[in-house]
Amino acid sequence: MSSSMKQIKDILQAQGLKPTFQRLRILEYLQKNHNHPTVEMIYEDLVKEIPTISKTTIYNTLDALAEKGIIHTITITGTECRYDYQSFWHHHFLCRRCGRVIDVDIKCPYMKKKQINGHRVEELHGYLKGICKECLRKK
Repeated sequence: MSSSMKQIKDILQAQGLKPTFQRLRILEYLQKNHNHPTVEMIYEDLVKEIPTISKTTIYNTLDALAEKGIIHTITITGTECRYDYQSFWHHHFLCRRCGRVIDVDIKCPYMKKKQINGHRVEELHGYLKGICKECLRKK
């Protein structure tokens, strides 16, 4: 077992999740792919390697990982759910033209303090929408 797969196994076990082959591969996929994939994207890539994997397994695994705080769910458009493994708080930019979701670093004092007006901040969701620089270049 590679050191990265051992680390993933440890993450799952630390959260009380059984490290099944599918869970290991799905979490490894999210660690390696920072494109904020949808279930469909994950399925299309993993079914080549694991022909028996189903979208239901992927949905259930992602739900379990999100519930334990291992991954984050991103819903910008209201119709499409994407997934993010990044463990630090950050914002996202949705390109209206190509549909990519891009991590953006915006300095926000509340992210550092994790507090606002005496309230403890446990989650922060910041979304921006527009046209990404790659699409602007293609103009």
